[in-house]
Amino acid sequence: MNVEEQITDYINSQSEQKRTDMETLHRFILGVMPGCKTWFLDGKDSSGKVVSNPNIGYGLQTITYADGKTREFYQIGLSANTTGISVYILGIEDKKYLAETYGKEIGKASVTGYCIKFKKMSDINLDVLEAAICYGVEASS
Repeated sequence: MNVEEQITDYINSQSEQKRTDMETLHRFILGVMPGCKTWFLDGKDSSGKVVSNPNIGYGLQTITYADGKTREFYQIGLSANTTGISVYILGIEDKKYLAETYGKEIGKASVTGYCIKFKKMSDINLDVLEAAICYGVEASS
């Protein structure tokens, strides 16, 4: 199964409201990041143990670890969680920046160092989400 099929299956496995929001957000992120690499992580480690929620990823960055090793990873992530949806914006050095810059304007959402979590898409301001995504992509390029 290719990445696009995995993404479609994952989105289709959600409840009706979440599925509709995830489909819309998937298209929205692809519109903000045209031509980007897409990823699908099933949330399992190499031994098959579930360690996180599945994630759809967008973009490409190289992460350098403290020991000097590098790894390619996505810049923006999208995931369903038990109470709604999370958008991950990875690669921002200042862990307060996202919340301080976009937290008050994004709408009804919890904003942490790299995650914007909300119940449904209608709770958030998409213009602000787009600005946050664009900033994150620029910061991790």
